Amino acid sequence: MKFDNVYIPYGAAFSTPFCKWQTSFQSVNSLHLARDAAEAFFASRGLQKAVFDGLVLGVTVPQKHSFYGAPWLAGMLGMDSVTGPTVSQACATSVRALLTAATETQLGQSRCELVVATDRTSNGPHVYYPDPAGPGGTGDSENPVFDNFSHDPHAKCAMLTTAENVAKECGITKEEQDDVALLRYEQYMKSLDDDRAFQRRYMVSVGVGSGRRAKTIDRDEGVFASTKEGLAALRPVAKDGTVTFGAQTFPADGCAGAVVTTKDRAIELSKDGRTTTQVVSFGSARVGKATMPKATVPAAKAALSNAGIGIADVFAIKTHNPFALNDVYFSREMGVALDRMNNFGCPLVYGHPQAPTGLRAIAELIEELVLHGGGYGLFTGCAAGDTAMAVILKVN
Repeated sequence: MKFDNVYIPYGAAFSTPFCKWQTSFQSVNSLHLARDAAEAFFASRGLQKAVFDGLVLGVTVPQKHSFYGAPWLAGMLGMDSVTGPTVSQACATSVRALLTAATETQLGQSRCELVVATDRTSNGPHVYYPDPAGPGGTGDSENPVFDNFSHDPHAKCAMLTTAENVAKECGITKEEQDDVALLRYEQYMKSLDDDRAFQRRYMVSVGVGSGRRAKTIDRDEGVFASTKEGLAALRPVAKDGTVTFGAQTFPADGCAGAVVTTKDRAIELSKDGRTTTQVVSFGSARVGKATMPKATVPAAKAALSNAGIGIADVFAIKTHNPFALNDVYFSREMGVALDRMNNFGCPLVYGHPQAPTGLRAIAELIEELVLHGGGYGLFTGCAAGDTAMAVILKVN
């Protein structure tokens, strides 16, 4: 499906900094963080909450009271007449939430949607499943963060194994992954030039703590420096493997969002009164068991096909790349140079809070396209279950 009346106003895609787990956001309920981030965004743009008649919330890690989802977030924002769904699709949650809002807007179900995705991987819940029929009446338990990182119940393996499977099948070496990891770090560092001029285009600051412990979080936490020598010295995590800790992302906490509306309203709400981003099309895919990094390619191809364009028509590309290997594979299959992808940063470097990861990348994608003077952009990212989602945007 190609959308013809779904837009993001310029300056209406935002993100908090991402903080490595167990750092500054470790004790903040992720829905409280979503409230604070949205309030900071409204204040920075002078937006009136009355413009919104719908809200889509994306979240993957349960938090206290998150059962109430989008209506609770709307209530905390003082938008008591606004409701909407709560979406969860692992690392594809951002794109799925955006698709949900886009569909409602295209169909006329709403005129202006607020999309917010938020997650806290720090201090995740410990879930107990009662089983009176179990031995001695004992039940089962799960840590939704740790246990699902380490075991896909369908593929029967950890996410790391999916990367190693693709590395083995496609002959992707540790050295290639190291080269990509270093390139991605260098690209991220450009977003910090001139006192973080690029990040300031979309990033909102939020406060945490109270009293003497109160502080403002205005930049990413946990990004580690990469050097060619340092990456070369790291050993693969798995025996006889290729993926090191330097060539994969890390769990993080954060929030990101966007306004989705019609073309006329987007022009009204745009920061400069004229620039808008059209949400053109989406794509999704699922590949064979335990080959998750491959899924970004068919998802991207589906989005391109739905948009009626080819990869050569796309100026900027962003990926959710939990492993540097993802970008090596995508580059090979799509014929895209590695330095055409992920300018100004990517999740490989600044971390992976799951639900908001894609929306932050999309905010960066929009800003890169604006700096270029417009054009098509592609975001594609893999997700648990050997799946992926992609979206095509066009800055006008």
